[in-house]
Amino acid sequence: MLIGTFGIHKFILGYTTEGVIYIVTFFVLMFLTIITCGIGGFLFIPFGAIPLIEGIIYLTKTDEEFYEIYQKNKKPWF
Repeated sequence: MLIGTFGIHKFILGYTTEGVIYIVTFFVLMFLTIITCGIGGFLFIPFGAIPLIEGIIYLTKTDEEFYEIYQKNKKPWF
């Protein structure tokens, strides 16, 4: 989950736009956390859950399913 929040997994799969969305969202939330003296940090909880859920979905697929869904059909989200 450490690099999942940055969207590194999206770049590895070849989904550049989605990876940039992850990075921009991370830095916007970080900025909000700094501006609000930590109160905005609560927004990281749901944002951190998304890459965790994606990781679980990726790991529970067989190699054939993973290739078919994410490489061949290019399904970028869940």
